[in-house]
Amino acid sequence: MSLKPLTLSALTALRNEFYKCPKNRLAQNVCTQKDILEAAVSRPRFETIQHVYTYKVDEVKPICDQKSTGRCWNFAVHNAMRLPFMKQWNIEEFEFSQAYFFYWDKIERSYYFLNNIVESAKRGEEVNGRLVTFLLGDPIGDGGQWDMIVNIINKHGVMPKKCFPESYSCESSSRMNAILKSKLREYAKQIRDAYSSGASDSDVQSKVDQQMDEIYNIVGICLGIPAEKFTWEYYDKNKKYNSVGPVTALEFYEKYVKPYFNVDDKVCLVTDPRPSNEFGKGYTVDCLGNVVGGRPVFYNNQPVDILMDLVAKSLKAGEAVWFGCDVGARFARYQGGVEDLDILDYKTLFNVDVALGMSKADRLIYGDSLMTHAMVFTGFGTDEKGNITKFRVENSWGESRGGEKGYLLMTAEWFRQYGYEVVVDKKYVSDDIMKVFNTKPIVLPAWDPMGSLAL
Repeated sequence: MSLKPLTLSALTALRNEFYKCPKNRLAQNVCTQKDILEAAVSRPRFETIQHVYTYKVDEVKPICDQKSTGRCWNFAVHNAMRLPFMKQWNIEEFEFSQAYFFYWDKIERSYYFLNNIVESAKRGEEVNGRLVTFLLGDPIGDGGQWDMIVNIINKHGVMPKKCFPESYSCESSSRMNAILKSKLREYAKQIRDAYSSGASDSDVQSKVDQQMDEIYNIVGICLGIPAEKFTWEYYDKNKKYNSVGPVTALEFYEKYVKPYFNVDDKVCLVTDPRPSNEFGKGYTVDCLGNVVGGRPVFYNNQPVDILMDLVAKSLKAGEAVWFGCDVGARFARYQGGVEDLDILDYKTLFNVDVALGMSKADRLIYGDSLMTHAMVFTGFGTDEKGNITKFRVENSWGESRGGEKGYLLMTAEWFRQYGYEVVVDKKYVSDDIMKVFNTKPIVLPAWDPMGSLAL
C-alpha cells in the first residue's frame, strides 16, 4: 500500500486553516525575522533559572574556546585535568595544550583509519558494503570518545599551552580535514587494490608507511610539530618564578600531572536505554578508536540515575566530571545557556511539541538523538530533600558564545533525556559495576549511535 498523492485541494485546505488562526500569523511574523529558538524561549520558565548551586568545585581560569573545530572532548579532559594540577602547583591561570593533543590525534587516527581499511579488506568487506561505506564517509574528524583520550595521553603525554600554542588549523580545522580525508580515501583505494592484486602483508605495511610519511607532512605543515622536549617557565600565585624541564610531554604527564589526575583511574559509564542493550553489560563499537594497539572503547551501560549519583559523589569530593550529551536539544544557548526540557515552548509556537513525543530509547533508534558534545560538570543543585535538580557545566565555547561567562545550566530532567555518558574515578564506583569492565564487551556495529563522537 502507498499513500494517496498530496492534492492541490488538500494543500489549499491546509493553507486556509493556517491563516484562520491569528496565533499562526503572529508566530510566522516573528519566526521569519528572528531565530526560531529565540522566539520559542519560555519567559516564565526562564525567570525560574538561577546559576546558583548547592555544591561547586573550585573553578579556574581562563574559560577555553575550541573555536571552529570539533575538539570539545579534548578541551573537556584538559579542563577537568587542570583543576587538581593548578591546585597542586599553586597556579593562577593555566591551559594544557589542546593543540598538542590535536596534533597526535590526527597522526594516530590517520594510521588507525588505514588499519581499519586493511582489516576490512581482510574480512572480505566490499567497498560498497555498509561498513566500508561508513568508514569512507568520514575518514578523519575532530571528535572523539573517552578511551581515545586515554590512548593519546598515555602514549604521548600532555604539554602546557604556552609550549605548543594554537595554529590557524587548530582553531579552524575544516580545510586541513578536507585534505586529509581526500588523501585517506585515495590511500584506501591503493590498499584495497594492493590486496586485490595479491600483495603480501609486508608489502601493504610498506605502502601504509609511505602513506603515513605524506600524512605526517600535511599535519606538521598545518599544525606545527611539537618539540621532543620542552621547558616550561611560569609564576605561581605568590609571583615566584618556576621552571620545569627540559622534559618530554610524557615525562611531564607522568611526573607533574598523573599523581593528581590519572586517566587510567577514570572509567566511562553510559546510559543506553534501548531494549536491545541491557543495563549492566559492557559494549564496544566495531572499528572505533584512534590508536592502533591502544585501549579499545568500552561502554559500561547503567541506568541514568546511577550516572547522576556518581557525578554527585565526584563533585562533592571536589572533582570535576567529563561527560557527553546531545547538546543541541532543548537548548537556550544565548538566553542564559540553559539546557532544560521546558525552556523552549514549541507547543505554543507551533501547536505541536518537538522531540519529546518519543522516549529516549526511541530517539536513539529513530536517529533523533545521540551524543554530540563533551563538557565538564563543575557543580550541582538540590531541592530541600537533597534530590539533584540541576548541574553547572563548564563548556569550551568561550565566554561570549552562550551561557553565564562560559558556563551552562543543565536541569537534571534534561540530563535524564539527553545525557549519555560520564567519566568518574573508579573509587566512587561499586564493585558490581566495576566487574562489568572485566567482561567481554558486546560488539555494536560501526554505525551504531553509541559510536558517535563528541564534537
